[in-house]
Amino acid sequence: MPTDEPGFTAFVAEQLRKEMRDVQVVIKAPLTLSIGSAQANLDRIYAFCKANANGCATELRIFIRGVVEATRNQGDRPTKEALRVVVRSAEYIRQSQEQLGLKAVVPSRPLVEGLVLVPVLDSPRTVRLLNDRDRDALGLTLTQSFDIGIANVRRGVRPLTEVAKAIPHGQFGSLTGDYYQTSRLALVDSWAPLAKAQGGVLLVAVPAADVLLYSSEDSSAAVDALRALTRNVMSRSPKPLSDRLLRWTPKGWQSVP
Repeated sequence: MPTDEPGFTAFVAEQLRKEMRDVQVVIKAPLTLSIGSAQANLDRIYAFCKANANGCATELRIFIRGVVEATRNQGDRPTKEALRVVVRSAEYIRQSQEQLGLKAVVPSRPLVEGLVLVPVLDSPRTVRLLNDRDRDALGLTLTQSFDIGIANVRRGVRPLTEVAKAIPHGQFGSLTGDYYQTSRLALVDSWAPLAKAQGGVLLVAVPAADVLLYSSEDSSAAVDALRALTRNVMSRSPKPLSDRLLRWTPKGWQSVP
């Protein structure tokens, strides 16, 4: 596996050409590929491979499969049942808009500073951002797209009371194994029973797209420990999300300094 940026880019481009013989794959710059009418940035998978040589081949296969599926999925007809919302960083939105073009607007709804909710279309093959063309085809306003996406997340995940138990001080809880675990942050009311069971204290972190951590303690030492764990998980994830900590309140999430 090439370890330099140009070599890595050329290697991934060749793998994609083998998988998609009917789609043009062009190297635009180191770590940037043009795939048909879309663009793929290799920054994250390259950074992961540099830091995790042993796991690189597996994650690269997953990445390539995702790109192939996303490309094939572009022509799928959108449905309301496929709408979901996901949590992403503000930086992700900026990068997505750059990929889609300067005039493109990626719809998002603020969660806390630095984190947003984004509507997506889910399919057995991939998950992709909801665009204006999809929304027009569905006959929905942006608000309706978010409302339906959140409702579908609520129906699609197991109740929080079944998967998240109150934890004692000095320990951390975690929710993993489901792509939409972090989307639970959109279901603010569902966290009330857990917060109550933990004496009204509930801090959470989303270090990766499919990992959610939570704590029942908000002392400075506990906050530092949760933040350290969050950053450790981020460093080992091919899809890191954020090191920001959030505090639950009945009215919504607050950023923890």
